[in-house]
Amino acid sequence: MSAPVVDSVLDLVGETPVVRLRKLSPEGGATVWGKCEHLNPGGSVKDRICLAMIEAAEAQGRLRPGDTIVEPTSGNTGIGLALVCARKGYKLVLTMPASMSLERRALLEAYGAEIVLT
Repeated sequence: MSAPVVDSVLDLVGETPVVRLRKLSPEGGATVWGKCEHLNPGGSVKDRICLAMIEAAEAQGRLRPGDTIVEPTSGNTGIGLALVCARKGYKLVLTMPASMSLERRALLEAYGAEIVLT
């Protein structure tokens, strides 16, 4: 199996593999599958949601080049938004509690997000 070759990291969002979970599929019963959303570029299913929200806002004319997105988040939604905004060129301002880890802040800032601690 070969890895996909894409033009943009956003082309990888949602293109996660599905794995048959044999231990959860009883003999003669239903087959259980697991979707490996942790293999999205930002590491979670939130990448898919963030890309869909931003693309919907673009299609509706509610988000245009040069706009800024402001979101209160300290979790995977922030990472997904930072990933998409970095690729599409939007400014992102994330508000989060001052108690958030330095590692989380550094990751978001590496994507170009501005962090406002509350």
